[in-house]
Amino acid sequence: MADAIMTGAPARAGRMPWPGLLALFTAAFTAVMTELLPAGLLPQIGGALGVPEGRVGFLVTGYAAASVAAAIPLTAVLRGLARRPVLVGVLTGFAVLNAVTAMSSSYAVTFGARLLAGVMGGLLWAMLVGYAARMVPVERRGRAIAIVSAGITVALCAGIPAGAVLASLFGWRAAFWGLSAVAVVLVGWVLVAVPNFPGEAAGERTPLRRVAVVPGVRTVLGVTVLVLVGHQALYTYLVPFVKAVLDGVDPSVVLLVFGLGTVAGIWVVGAVIDRRPRATLVAVLGVMAAALTVFGLVGEWGGGVFLGAVALWGAAFGGVPTLLQTALVNASGPREADVATSMQTTVYNTGIAVGSLGGGVVLENAGAGALPWTSLPLVAAALAIVVVARRHAFPAEVRR
Repeated sequence: MADAIMTGAPARAGRMPWPGLLALFTAAFTAVMTELLPAGLLPQIGGALGVPEGRVGFLVTGYAAASVAAAIPLTAVLRGLARRPVLVGVLTGFAVLNAVTAMSSSYAVTFGARLLAGVMGGLLWAMLVGYAARMVPVERRGRAIAIVSAGITVALCAGIPAGAVLASLFGWRAAFWGLSAVAVVLVGWVLVAVPNFPGEAAGERTPLRRVAVVPGVRTVLGVTVLVLVGHQALYTYLVPFVKAVLDGVDPSVVLLVFGLGTVAGIWVVGAVIDRRPRATLVAVLGVMAAALTVFGLVGEWGGGVFLGAVALWGAAFGGVPTLLQTALVNASGPREADVATSMQTTVYNTGIAVGSLGGGVVLENAGAGALPWTSLPLVAAALAIVVVARRHAFPAEVRR
């Protein structure tokens, strides 16, 4: 494995480059923490900066918007550079910008730092999946992507709550200093354990528009947006949905069950994705559709059935990002993975925004009970596309 790391070649079949993959896992963890930690610290940050909690929430919005805006153009501009220096630059950016956030007493300075951190995040998400795919043989590609993607789940389920506890004990600035320190350590880790893949020579770069029309790429992106819009339309408003349709069920318990389900889901998918990627994706989308049907009928069945459906929903959705990212890398090829995943980053965040907006409109006009029936047709449409698109986007066998 050491030879593979030094030369930038994939690890030998049968061996996983664990130090490098865990470094990328930690990078994903750090990015999610940087993006979402302010959402759990609204009163503390608002009090320190002298702004209402709603304006503190804009720190998350600004980060996400900058990520969407930066992912594709920055990836295109930096395609010619060796990959590891770009990754180190992004992580150094996180270290500096989280330190600025920790020191700032000005909302304007903090918001500016968050926008720049969002730019770093957009570039990082465009790199991580392709990086993981290039570090391993093709028969290990799905598992490698699952390991890196698990950083997202761990951040959501454990990192954000731990950050909130740290902030309650030592102040919110300590939480951002902690993130800055993690990024500094991660820079050294990457330099030691992550291979330095070369960039693309100018004459060898496939134009963005040609990557977009590679067979299967647009189909995977279309399924991504359908799933994200459908999922987010309900998940964003899960708390008011639970309060409206169920008596005696604590929404915090529902969120915990969902989170634990996602951890189980990404573990199971990581174990089977390289053997049966298409069948696994069909299965998880089918489970999501079944869970949404249960949610729509929950008034007839009660809380126990509902919590079971939430656990299955979480488990299914926990594996979806890894499955779709792997499908996209398989369709585009690892060489074009950075560009393709930059497109998926934009599509993913757009799906979250559209789903949240659409779910809010449905909630206000038709009530919480209509949310599952809004989400179900979108997930069902995604499932139908996966079933039909057998040739390029979701083949049973990955091209070697």
